[in-house]
Amino acid sequence: MKNIYSEDAFTGLEAAIVLIAFVVVAAVFSYVVLGAGFFTTQTAQATVHTGVAQASSSLEVVGNVMGISNAGTKLSYVNMSVALTAGGTAMDLNQMVISYNDNNGGRNPSINASPNLACSALSTPLTGDVTGATSTQWCVAQKINEMGTTNNLLEPNEIWVIAIQTPSTATVNTKVSFNLQPAVGAVLPITRTLPGALTKVQAIY
Repeated sequence: MKNIYSEDAFTGLEAAIVLIAFVVVAAVFSYVVLGAGFFTTQTAQATVHTGVAQASSSLEVVGNVMGISNAGTKLSYVNMSVALTAGGTAMDLNQMVISYNDNNGGRNPSINASPNLACSALSTPLTGDVTGATSTQWCVAQKINEMGTTNNLLEPNEIWVIAIQTPSTATVNTKVSFNLQPAVGAVLPITRTLPGALTKVQAIY
């Protein structure tokens, strides 16, 4: 007897189901791949932006580092003029950390900033001598070409003269080092060797 039932329809339905399954799996795989690609792209973009911000917000020393000695045998403090590097963005110096060390054992990982960075607010006047490394402070002695209103932002074309007190270990023939670490940007290391005799005001190299 001839079979009046045909399995062609069932074969087509099975093929359609398999095709739909492949399409769904391919769509999910494509979504995962695209998501990973977007995440990688965003991460790379954030890294580039962070790198540009770091590179464009650095300090540089303008001119000589001047040493001031009130005792004759030790350095009382240094004056250094700092400015932004070419193309640098404005920098809040109130968030900058300055550290000090020398080869006589003097070390201060974080020199205290005076209130509002004003030298007039120093607890130990710059005309006096500091007896210990932990009591040193720093301030902004002068702002040259100040742009706009008075604030703690070092802006392009401005030059600020920073005064940093030094401890009693900063004596003659001593190598002293300062690290200026802004909130954003590279560390500015400054190393100088004090001469065999100190005058009231002199450049140190």
